Amino acid sequence: MHLEFPYVDIMTLFEEEIEDEDRDKWIVWFDSASNALGHGVGAVLVTPNDQCIPFRARLGFDCMNNMAEYEACTLGTQAAIDFKVKFLKVYGDSALVIHQLRGEWETKDHKLIPYQAYIKKQTKFFNDIYFHHIPREENQMADALATLASMFQLTPHGDLQYIKFRCRGKLSQSA
Repeated sequence: MHLEFPYVDIMTLFEEEIEDEDRDKWIVWFDSASNALGHGVGAVLVTPNDQCIPFRARLGFDCMNNMAEYEACTLGTQAAIDFKVKFLKVYGDSALVIHQLRGEWETKDHKLIPYQAYIKKQTKFFNDIYFHHIPREENQMADALATLASMFQLTPHGDLQYIKFRCRGKLSQSA
């Protein structure tokens, strides 16, 4: 068996090409988390260049899990609107929220109807928006942000503490 492959250029024939319509698409991953301290929501906005922009919020009110999922979706879509995104793919592990937003399932719960209506209004800011259901294990980043947010205690002013990032090392510049 030869380990060399002299026709490396042939392999480029099989590389997946990005369709023109997907070049400007941004992605949002969203999730919620609930525990004894309350509810947290998280969303990750991913640019076409694969840069991740994380968002998290602590809900200052008691709610059902499905309400928290809608809040998380709203957090992500609002972030995309703020960044003036026009083409968006939305991924969440809540089958109920995704199928209701697609119009495939009826929204019967009176507490969820305003959430669905609000996100439907948000969709008018996009040229294209798609909602996709994914397995929970594929939504780890948004889940981690939501869990982190749910663990913070709210201050009397309702502010979350800032998450501080530090760089452990600095690249030295050569002269």
